[in-house]
Amino acid sequence: MSRENDGKAAAGALGPDAFGRLLSSVVELNRKFLETLIREWNSGESGLLPASANLFSKARLQAGETLEGQPDRLRLLATFQEAQLNFWQALLEPVRHSPFLSGPLPAPASDPRFRDAEWRNNPRLKKLMEAYLEVSRGYLAMAEAQDMEPGAKRKLKFYLRYILDALAPTNFFLTNPEAIRCFCETGGESLVRGLENLAADLRRGRLTLADESAFRLGENLAATPGEVIYANPVMQLIQYYPRTPVVRARPLFIVPPCINKFYILDLQAHNSFVRACLDRGFQVFLISWVNPDRRHRDLDWDDYVCRGIIEGAETAAKISGGEPVNALGYCIGGTLLGCALAVLKARRRARLVSSATFLTTLFDFSDPGDIGVFVDEQVLACQERAAAERGYIPGQDLFHTFSQVRANDLIWSYVVSNYLKGLDPPPFDILSWNCDPVNLPLPLYRRFIREMYLENRLLAGDLRVCGVRVELGKIKTPAYFLATMDDHLVPWKGCFAGAARYAGAREFVLGRGGHVAGVINPPGKEGSFYRAGGGRPGAGLEAWWSGSEKHPGSWWEHWWRWLKKHSGRPRPAPAAPGGPDCPVIEPAPGSYVTRRLDFSG
Repeated sequence: MSRENDGKAAAGALGPDAFGRLLSSVVELNRKFLETLIREWNSGESGLLPASANLFSKARLQAGETLEGQPDRLRLLATFQEAQLNFWQALLEPVRHSPFLSGPLPAPASDPRFRDAEWRNNPRLKKLMEAYLEVSRGYLAMAEAQDMEPGAKRKLKFYLRYILDALAPTNFFLTNPEAIRCFCETGGESLVRGLENLAADLRRGRLTLADESAFRLGENLAATPGEVIYANPVMQLIQYYPRTPVVRARPLFIVPPCINKFYILDLQAHNSFVRACLDRGFQVFLISWVNPDRRHRDLDWDDYVCRGIIEGAETAAKISGGEPVNALGYCIGGTLLGCALAVLKARRRARLVSSATFLTTLFDFSDPGDIGVFVDEQVLACQERAAAERGYIPGQDLFHTFSQVRANDLIWSYVVSNYLKGLDPPPFDILSWNCDPVNLPLPLYRRFIREMYLENRLLAGDLRVCGVRVELGKIKTPAYFLATMDDHLVPWKGCFAGAARYAGAREFVLGRGGHVAGVINPPGKEGSFYRAGGGRPGAGLEAWWSGSEKHPGSWWEHWWRWLKKHSGRPRPAPAAPGGPDCPVIEPAPGSYVTRRLDFSG
């Protein structure tokens, strides 16, 4: 029997019920494992921390040192490692001789959790690491082999991976050589600091990812000079001061995602997308969405399209002397922009927009990536019940959901760093922004989840917005589509599928990086590259890939060259933002963006 057939036979023998029993054994083994540890901890003479401080010294933790003859408490380190090794080896037995473990084990060096040399030099830790990696690979392969509906299989794999990541030996103090080394080098102070960090996060209500005290809106984040020149209950419109004496006639009109705050596009001076566009001679207008509360409980998708995008674009065009705008939408902002273009087309006002740029935007929601795990009728019904009284989906819930999608990067690495090693997170502008979420009105969220994620009406041409049927195949506005290779929220092939259905002349570009770092990728960043020049997406993905070329550098420069073709002639820069019909309301970044949500409680 071939290996493929052998694998199918094994998968068939291991039905969903049997696989469920196998997963429940994980919980039972972990219970026994923890009971053993508790007995070991309680077998000593005094409290945990003083005993540990006396035990762990640099000399005793050198690789390969025997623990025989040492005090009983010192042997706890070896006992803990041995218990974990036995735990993972027991989990390995059901799949050890199956075809799921065929092929060489991936190199541990590629896993940042095991970068410390002790994982290779210490025999006990090396065996533990190898057993853990084998178990992870084997169980995920078994899940993949299950004969299940694709959505159910995606959930099974996601939560199985989540459990395995949570139980990784690196997440436990006594099997994390870096944490033990910090403990020894600081005389136990690192563990004390870690407990203080944990207590502070419990009061805060969330894990600390960055030193947020290092940033202040309007000073070193969202600090590009500008003015709010229009406002309504949905958004504020910011016009930025020009940074060149001559500007392009047609302004850039930016639609950020309404699920996050706009200043991801205006971070610090060196990585601000807004500032970089101003430096290239483009006029820039940008929407700052409201952070909703109970007063905004009735805001719907149509409000964001008509009162947000269309009113914003009309205002930017009027201030620019009647010139059409070059619109740019990021993530859900791009999905909203696509709907707005369809509405303008139906109203015979398509000329309001000269070109459209879609950054990591989905029009085809058939494969939403790992975020699809949290999108189904049951989850939506629970969210609707919980939000019915207040009228909005809390941004705190969305923050935790996105963190779970990237648990190793956004949860466990910080558990290790902040709590086990007692380190304070460094200043990081992107992660500081990530911890500043917004609420979403329930009607907007309900339509987005049900009509797009669950029913995929947008791609099918069966979505109505502002009384208009949205048909991507009839939108002829020239468009630029950017996707990123490692996007965990918007898979790049899904971006391509949407671009392929778009009717107008379009350019598809694939950048390096993920959903945020792949977009915020200023020129000069080491290792940057993108693929472009593959022709019209309508010819198909394989044809585009084979025709595309890899270019070093940032996609920003490629896009600026494209954008200039649609931006009109140069003209003197305006003296100041606003105009007779749009007086200045307040300085940028405006008041809508400054409202923060409280995680405590």
